[in-house]
Amino acid sequence: MNKLGLIAGGGDLPLEIARACAAAGRPYHVIRLRGMAGPALRDHPGDDVGLAQLGLCFKRLKAAECRSVCFAGNVARPDFAALKPDARGLMALPGLIAAARKGDDALLRGLLAEFEKEGFAIEGAEAAAGRLRLPVGPLGRHAPNEDTARDVAQALMVAREIGRLDIGQGAVVCDGLVLAVEAQEGTDEMLRRVARLPAALRGAPGAPRGVLAKAPKPIQETRVDLPTIGLETLERLAEAGLAGVAGEAGRLLVLDREAVIARADALGLFILGVEPSS
Repeated sequence: MNKLGLIAGGGDLPLEIARACAAAGRPYHVIRLRGMAGPALRDHPGDDVGLAQLGLCFKRLKAAECRSVCFAGNVARPDFAALKPDARGLMALPGLIAAARKGDDALLRGLLAEFEKEGFAIEGAEAAAGRLRLPVGPLGRHAPNEDTARDVAQALMVAREIGRLDIGQGAVVCDGLVLAVEAQEGTDEMLRRVARLPAALRGAPGAPRGVLAKAPKPIQETRVDLPTIGLETLERLAEAGLAGVAGEAGRLLVLDREAVIARADALGLFILGVEPSS
């Protein structure tokens, strides 16, 4: 197996990939993005690198003999004026700033192109970490009823539409009413907003109603930014009184899969994979 360079932002996904590599005996090297990567990644081989230090990043990856790279974790859109690039980062910065004006996906594609110029292959998180993709059908004991299934269909339609506009990846629908759409705040903060809505608009513990749906943007660079769910997502769903979460099969990543299934079963929540939209 070729050695993997893991470009790690925040959240649980980078740690899950690092652990999967270690368990499989695959050599890997973590580039921990300063101020973003979690402290648990310090237990894994790697280096700390600033967000705009592309030259240092390439140097460390090549010294570690990495042939492919995987981007994983949360990275907030940077304040370009506050970045402190090295010489290689300074060369790339004008193009990345121009790409950022076209949207997040264009920025990601521009960043990937810089790594490809250096000879690195780009590997998706689902390939690096193995069994992460959501399958078709219910994942666990619970499934949506007929009314909730209609909310699933509408929430997915809304999620795809806001994705087409490069706004976000998630939407919440209850009884046919759109309660929230995700923008830059992320899924967990969106669900916290839903939990603060009047009780008449949403479900409650013991009487759940409504769903969260997540879908990748149609223009999205899926090797980098597939939507994810994890244990924190389930806690926020329960807090908001929702009945479950749905996503496109093969296009949504489930972190800590066994623990997520067990927790969803205990909370009475469904996790549903539907066939991707054509």
